[in-house]
Amino acid sequence: MSNAKSKAKAKDSAINVKLLLIGNSSVGKSSLLLRFSDEQWLPEDEATATIGVDFRVHKLEVNGKKVKLSIWDTAGQERFRTITSSYYRGAQGIILVYDISNRETFDALPRWYTELETYVSSSVVKIVVGNKVDKEFSRQVSTSEGRAFAERMSGKDALFIETSAKTSQGVQEAFQEVVRRIIDTPELWAPVTAVGGDLTAKSGNSMPGGGSVTLGKDDGAEAYSGCSC
Repeated sequence: MSNAKSKAKAKDSAINVKLLLIGNSSVGKSSLLLRFSDEQWLPEDEATATIGVDFRVHKLEVNGKKVKLSIWDTAGQERFRTITSSYYRGAQGIILVYDISNRETFDALPRWYTELETYVSSSVVKIVVGNKVDKEFSRQVSTSEGRAFAERMSGKDALFIETSAKTSQGVQEAFQEVVRRIIDTPELWAPVTAVGGDLTAKSGNSMPGGGSVTLGKDDGAEAYSGCSC
């Protein structure tokens, strides 16, 4: 294959990006994923707790680049923590969710950040999401408090947004902003190859700590090679 064709193929191929949704149980992680991927919402009395990990594939274009998102929705219950820890491997973006109407879920964020320090590199993109703003009447965590926490943990360039899976407010923006920041950080998705003994980054679909991603024709979770589950 000629160099021109190789470059054209690389340009047209999608960048594979792995996102992980984490946070306490019942903060609305699954609802955010469903709203983003399918533009649907299930009332809380119809929703069920995630058992282990759920998985969705979503395609979009950001900054002129085609992106295939592999989004992993983890269970927030303590008994599943040893199961979900393996899913951190290869993640380029972390969406850390709390419920603005439940102070306990916000107070748990430092513990989640401690876990991130254990399992992912500092270059991985993180966003703090205050979900359920449709419950403004019962808000327990202010917007300024949520933003201040994100900045305290990630610096002045911290990503923070408030959302509602019910009304769709901020949902698309939350996912797109994470992907945009990942695209702006080539070392998170460009594979590293050895050239004459030197390590050189090239445009491609590699994942930090997880190798490349290969999704089957059905885009099933079992075909995802970035996870060591």
